[in-house]
Amino acid sequence: MAKTAETPQQQTHAGDGGGLHLHLRTLHPPVPVPYVSKEELTSTARAATARMPGSPPVKDLAFYGGLGALAVAGALEWPVALAVGGATWLVRSGRREKRKEKQAAGARP
Repeated sequence: MAKTAETPQQQTHAGDGGGLHLHLRTLHPPVPVPYVSKEELTSTARAATARMPGSPPVKDLAFYGGLGALAVAGALEWPVALAVGGATWLVRSGRREKRKEKQAAGARP
């Protein structure tokens, strides 16, 4: 058995582009970054959270969370879960409005 002589082959490296040299131009426009102080941030956050309604009851969170879990698991199709959740929310909000009206009417002399 004779040993064959290996000829060195030119290998291209990944970094040299295989003989292609592209010259790219990039544009870096100046973007002003606003400075926000801690006081501005906290006052804005307080104003935003003051407009939000209170936290929902745990019963509602459990219901809607379970409905979402069933939809994710595939036990319910998502349009059905959305319809059930929407209808439930409409019915519950209507009942709350009626209760508020009755309480307001009962409080008047």
